[in-house]
Amino acid sequence: MARVAYIRVSTAEQNEARQIEALEKYGIEKWFEEKVSGKSADRPELQKMLEYVREGDTVYIHDFSRLARSTKDLLEIVEGLERRSITLVSNKENIDTSTATGKLMLTMIGAIAEFERQNLLERQREGIAIAKREGRYKGRKAVEIPDFGKYYDRYMRREISKAKLAEELKVSRPTLDKLIKEYREEETVR
Repeated sequence: MARVAYIRVSTAEQNEARQIEALEKYGIEKWFEEKVSGKSADRPELQKMLEYVREGDTVYIHDFSRLARSTKDLLEIVEGLERRSITLVSNKENIDTSTATGKLMLTMIGAIAEFERQNLLERQREGIAIAKREGRYKGRKAVEIPDFGKYYDRYMRREISKAKLAEELKVSRPTLDKLIKEYREEETVR
């Protein structure tokens, strides 16, 4: 059961000494440090740390902003650690996911993030409704595949899988499903 620390500073000019000093009291056995912006999805030391830790280990961070780019990112990382029975301790927020209080705090953070997401979607729907009323919103342009029947026939004869067909047509799987459904409905009408 290792005690592992992850430290991140945003620029080469910043110094990680403050974070190291704050975490030394935990008797850290393995340190992962990097100098990269928190906005960057490319954080190689974070990935190395996540690959290194095992069931029963504890990851120590100075504060949540050092670990994650957003609340969503934080929750995804924490859920991944929890699935693997790895504890997270945040020094500044005084949260330890092995305790009931720590789990409660993370649940509250998750609830707030979900609330923010729902509010954003509601504002988006309201904006689209207003734009439609004013004739400014046309929606996405429909995907049209010339001679879709040929592709459909190949799929029905099991010459090609849905995944390969979607790739060939350069559309997503849900879009392909919609195209297939629309094609079948047209065929039924004919």
